[in-house]
Amino acid sequence: MRGMHASNFTLGLGELFKRLGMLGVAALALGVGGAGSAYAAGPGPEVCANCHEAVVAYYKGSVHGQQGNLRGPANAGECSTCHGDTTEHVKAGGGRGVGGIKNPGGKSASLAADDKNAICLTCHAGGSKRTHWEGSTHQTRGNACTSCHTMHTKDKVLTKVTQPEVCFNCHKQQRVEVNRTFRHPVLEGKVVCSDCHNPHGSIGRALMKRDSVVETCYQCHAEKRGPFVHAHEPVNEDCSICHNPHGTVVDSMLKTRPPFLCHQCHTPHGGVIATLRGQPGVAAPPASLTGKSSVNVTQGRGCLNCHTQIHGGNNPSLTHPTPQFMLR
Repeated sequence: MRGMHASNFTLGLGELFKRLGMLGVAALALGVGGAGSAYAAGPGPEVCANCHEAVVAYYKGSVHGQQGNLRGPANAGECSTCHGDTTEHVKAGGGRGVGGIKNPGGKSASLAADDKNAICLTCHAGGSKRTHWEGSTHQTRGNACTSCHTMHTKDKVLTKVTQPEVCFNCHKQQRVEVNRTFRHPVLEGKVVCSDCHNPHGSIGRALMKRDSVVETCYQCHAEKRGPFVHAHEPVNEDCSICHNPHGTVVDSMLKTRPPFLCHQCHTPHGGVIATLRGQPGVAAPPASLTGKSSVNVTQGRGCLNCHTQIHGGNNPSLTHPTPQFMLR
């Protein structure tokens, strides 16, 4: 009796899994069918290849043409997913814009940037990287997805070595800066624009990936984060106060070499300060070589010779040396 019950139970499980499997296949087929019905119908790649052979060949080898990608165009209308119903286009023998065909990757004036983006966002609307696209700098200035991305040729944006080429099409100043002596290794493909910026929008300044410039810099420069007992205020406020991350002609990507950079915030000090004689307010020698009330000319001096802990220090001493001056 016990063996019979076990046998019946086993058969019951087998039948259950069989029916669940059939239900899953049916649901999958319904899902694919439902996805396909949401898009315009039309001729498939085989027909399009008669005129667009290279385009179709690349499409079939790309992520968009993968048959196993149930969310991709290959399972939801093929070419018609992005280009609309191409039936009339084929009947008319082809031609740009003929038969109402849509070309989000072209420069057709009849298709606005928002309309091009709507085609791409049909599938690519999700994900945290595109959460802030609406209202972002690129979106409000009329950029389309296809201004940077390509679908039927290799997308340069997705490769580190070639990504800056795309960004430099608009950002000419940054192209100049990354060719300066002191810079991040952008041209070598070790650091790229998208490591720091989110081109699809962010809540940070200048499309920073993090909420602020300093938080973005801390992704790589964690040793500057602290916390320090005595912090240098610009370090907590904005790294770009002193540094230009795209490149400069000064060591450490400083905007100006010390001490002139430091003098933008700090008054020069010292027992002897060189001055230009004959300038208004300059006393006669030897008074012109001392004090702070004359026209200062600083030559060959470096603040970092003494103030070594420029990003912050942990010296607990109150007197030897005075730690709030960033001395070691």
